[in-house]
Amino acid sequence: MSAPSPESSSPESSSPESPSPGSRAELVNLLGDCVHCGFCLPTCPTYVLWGEEMDSPRGRIHLMDQHAKGEPLGGPMVEHFDRCLGCMACVTACPSGVQYDRLIEMTRAEVERGHSRPLRERAVRELIFRLFPYRRRLRALRGPLRAYQRSGLDRLVRRSGLLERVSPSLAAMERLAPPLGRAPRLPERVAARGDRRAAVGMLAGCVQGEFFPDVNAATARVLAMEGCDVVVPRGQGCCGALSMHAGREDEARAFARRTIEAFEGVDVVVVNSAGCGSSMKEYRALLAGDAAWARRAEALSERTRDVAEFLAELGPRAERRPLPVTVAYHDACHLSHAQRVRSQPRDLLAGIPELEVREIADPDVCCGSAGTYNLLQPDAAGELGDRKAANVAATGAELLVAANPGCTMQIAGALRRRGADIAIAHTVQVLDASLRGLGRNAFIERGS
Repeated sequence: MSAPSPESSSPESSSPESPSPGSRAELVNLLGDCVHCGFCLPTCPTYVLWGEEMDSPRGRIHLMDQHAKGEPLGGPMVEHFDRCLGCMACVTACPSGVQYDRLIEMTRAEVERGHSRPLRERAVRELIFRLFPYRRRLRALRGPLRAYQRSGLDRLVRRSGLLERVSPSLAAMERLAPPLGRAPRLPERVAARGDRRAAVGMLAGCVQGEFFPDVNAATARVLAMEGCDVVVPRGQGCCGALSMHAGREDEARAFARRTIEAFEGVDVVVVNSAGCGSSMKEYRALLAGDAAWARRAEALSERTRDVAEFLAELGPRAERRPLPVTVAYHDACHLSHAQRVRSQPRDLLAGIPELEVREIADPDVCCGSAGTYNLLQPDAAGELGDRKAANVAATGAELLVAANPGCTMQIAGALRRRGADIAIAHTVQVLDASLRGLGRNAFIERGS
């Protein structure tokens, strides 16, 4: 069965017992859960930055309510919605169980349907969404981008400020691009070492696959060393995370259907990118109104696991060798708040002999990456990145561990601005170094 194009839409069904998914009635129902207590305020990154009520979850919910009652989507209202990172820290903090994650996604879909953005902003958004979800396009960009970085032209362009004058978003894209090396290609199947304990599918991802291929290679190796047959389906594409979080619902649904098809033959889908895993676990909501896909979406959501979550469930078998390094662990928002995966990565790291984990101050405040946020809201993202980098540096750790490619790029850029010499790795890369006995030189002397 071929995947629908991103432009296609899905029929929605309604139920007499509850409002249909994504309907105005569902929105109004969810809005009524907020009692405006204010527990969300100190957890909201934009409220922490500016102290503005309308840039807090409580304030944005008030604006959503105003729009539901007939207030049109004007520029100022949309700006407050656009400034939200969608980090879900407020969901964790809320004592009333307000589903702000669902509210902001429905509101952003409404914005995309009913609000006309300025031409330059539309052009930037189209560039982002016609590039990053498509791995072949990212792959075509790798060669020229690598040559650009190796030539030193990147430093000249940044000093000139040329891109900043053309577009702050383009300048942010250029600054955030990680140093590119060779890109190893994973085979379609990696056999378990020793007795097989499980068979899993692995999401290769878009940005993860092309900008951080070593993370995927380490993921496959660790899973294999822990006794898993690993399948990396060639038919997979973007999971739809960026589109879903930006309110591009039809596009997200098309990506989701393709992902569901690619992984229907495996028992567990292992994901090493926090934003992707979070979105795949929410396919049940994204496709709930599609009679042909709802059950299949629910099944995939149930089978999806973050790699740290899955390894914790599986339990250790391979020998952990000493790795004498101090690490600061960063909680990616869509791992800690959206998926509630907090202890598992720390437990995996704690199981490595001679490795010391140090906690980062204000761990629940977003680093400013948030999918495409650091491209579309570069000033606010930069402030948040600088705060996070200062807290990372304050730990005195030699290595920062993060589990999301956006976080890695965002914090790496902020650390560079501080002149901080701290290597960055994914949780599975640290575990891989321990299982293979590579020692601290795998990260500290040559970087990561």
